[in-house]
Amino acid sequence: MKLNILGCYSATPRTFTNPTAQVLEINNHLFMIDCGEGTQVQLRRHKIKFNRIKHIFISHLHGDHFFGLIGLISTFRLLGREADLHIHAPKGLKEVITLQMKLANSWTNYNLYFHELNSKSSELIFEDDKVEVHTIPLDHRVYTNGFLFKEKVGDRKLDMNAVLNNNIDVAYYRKLKQGFDVVNEDGHLIKNDTVTLPPNKAKSYAFCSDTAYNEAIIPIIDKVDVLYHESTFLDQHLKLAKPTKHSTAKQAASIAKQANVGQLILGHYSTRYEDLNQFKIEAQTIFDNVMLGDDGKVFEF
Repeated sequence: MKLNILGCYSATPRTFTNPTAQVLEINNHLFMIDCGEGTQVQLRRHKIKFNRIKHIFISHLHGDHFFGLIGLISTFRLLGREADLHIHAPKGLKEVITLQMKLANSWTNYNLYFHELNSKSSELIFEDDKVEVHTIPLDHRVYTNGFLFKEKVGDRKLDMNAVLNNNIDVAYYRKLKQGFDVVNEDGHLIKNDTVTLPPNKAKSYAFCSDTAYNEAIIPIIDKVDVLYHESTFLDQHLKLAKPTKHSTAKQAASIAKQANVGQLILGHYSTRYEDLNQFKIEAQTIFDNVMLGDDGKVFEF
């Protein structure tokens, strides 16, 4: 997995900070998560190929999470895009985007599909043979979801020395990768685990922004490899977090610890703070493995 953070600040874009947008590369997919203002500029700046993005996931309908979407959709049209584009978002976004296209008489020349979300329970919203994506219901001022991206367990790997020593025909290699025992050219049954190695560990990534402190998400994100959790405020401004339904760095760390995640990435910082390292210091009083998200940062895991 490779995570490109294009923007991770709250509210308004500024000269050197951008609102929320990420691109997650997983098993040859390029998934976009949120699309704040300026996202397509960040895509160009970080040399991410537009045409590889087939699915966009929007967490909620506050502008700093989707105001860049209509521009990106329009740019796709101007670039002559032909591939389908799927947008997974709260109910209402389809109406917003189609009204803009209607009034501008700028309909796409590619298929644009909206998958509208309104469930308050976690649900499977995308699946193929390698990846599945689930919603993570969050607690914010409007209907909001995080997203859980999970690799499926891959094929077993051939131990080629063992395969050749056991005189197994190449026609059975696929069966071996799928975990089956096979019969070799001498008519002997070969046990799968004697000639194959376990598959690579399936990895997972959870995106949680924006949300108040919400222990209800812990069973959904239990033991994920990497958790991105909003940390709009430091603990000294807890009184601001409660009415706006945002989290502090300590609260994000508490969720990470209770969910036994591998690594915590903080983000969605209020621009009132000049020193982001304060967020890391505060979170590490509760959870050790903390990283600071920032515009342009890339994480591989």
